[in-house]
Amino acid sequence: MQRLLVALLAAFDAAIAAAVGLVVLLAPLTLLWTLSFGVTADWGALWPLTGSLWQFGHGVPLSIDVSTEVLRTTGIAPDAAAFTLSVTPLAFLVFTLLFAARSGARAARAGAWLLGTLSGSLAFAAIATGVALTSHLAAVETPVAEGILLPTAVYLVGAACGAVRIAWEDGDGGVLDRIHDVVDSWGDWGPVPSAAVRGAAFAVVGVTAVSAVAVAVLVAARGGEMVALFQAARVDALGAGVITLGHLAYLPTIIVWAASWLAGPGFAVGVGTAVSPAGTQLGVVPGIPVLGLLPESTSIWMLIVIILPIGAGAFAGWAVRSRLVWEGTPLGMAPRAVIAAGIGVLTAAVAGVAALLAGGSMGPGRLAEAGPAALPFALALGGEVLIGAAILLLSPRNPGRARGRAHRPVGRRDDGIRFRLE
Repeated sequence: MQRLLVALLAAFDAAIAAAVGLVVLLAPLTLLWTLSFGVTADWGALWPLTGSLWQFGHGVPLSIDVSTEVLRTTGIAPDAAAFTLSVTPLAFLVFTLLFAARSGARAARAGAWLLGTLSGSLAFAAIATGVALTSHLAAVETPVAEGILLPTAVYLVGAACGAVRIAWEDGDGGVLDRIHDVVDSWGDWGPVPSAAVRGAAFAVVGVTAVSAVAVAVLVAARGGEMVALFQAARVDALGAGVITLGHLAYLPTIIVWAASWLAGPGFAVGVGTAVSPAGTQLGVVPGIPVLGLLPESTSIWMLIVIILPIGAGAFAGWAVRSRLVWEGTPLGMAPRAVIAAGIGVLTAAVAGVAALLAGGSMGPGRLAEAGPAALPFALALGGEVLIGAAILLLSPRNPGRARGRAHRPVGRRDDGIRFRLE
């Protein structure tokens, strides 16, 4: 009965995660529909638009085909009638990922992490399938297969990460405990995998925090340019509210762009453009208020900012080394070097995925290329984090402080639950 309850609760969590994301879109769109078109509006298009935007928020590209009537009314050039939007507003994806991780962790604490992860992911897949099959607009097309698979993959990754983290630390009495026993039998190499994952998590959090602070500093320094672009748009209060909500949805995407700038490769805002610490080359950019944050020029001396990702790597190395010392785990030089390399590789992988989601096309013509390039961003950030982590992990230890630490070996009960001797 307990396993059935865990499965039902996990499915309920998935339904809540999907419902919250849809309602967050549906509520303002309903208000916009009412104020703009009145009660006589075509309400049949409201749900397909909501579903399409929800899929877009989970990485599904939108293919937009502007009708001839709209082209004639707005004066848009015919060559801009069809284009793709693939720069994801990552706020929806991040919410789903974190909510799924919370659900997976709760299933792991209940002793059924695999069942909870699969149950929640299947429930989310069913909802994503319903949304994909019912979200058809004449001017906006989303691939059905991607509309089902990508949101489900986001939820599955989040639930699996949250569940495995708890089950690995506390034990699950099953496959993870057997894997943990095998890893423990490696001797000095046993702590390497978990230490590398833990360090990569610290590095990613550190880079994200630094990038968010950089965005906040830019808003404070160049807020006037953003306000000027808002005024140039000549929108009413309703339009300004919609633009502001859109900016909030894209805030995590902007943070990824800022992280790529701090790492060195920078990002593009159109074909043939580049925004990086080494230099800025911009043509005419769209009048989107957030693009007012783009620096007009930079100096080669701005490359000093790469010390910030290196510092995030050093923070990760310090956190891992402190944990190893606290546990009384005397690792040799080779295992510590592998931990540092693992932190760099895992951070590079996260950066590459983030760049793929935060980059792509954001309009017709030259706007078909925007955001950071995945490979340069991943290599640069991974290498910088590796340098910082290696500095802290490979530096000589202080024998006096190491001897002063209490030895706290990690053991395991017969029921598979790991414990710590104090």
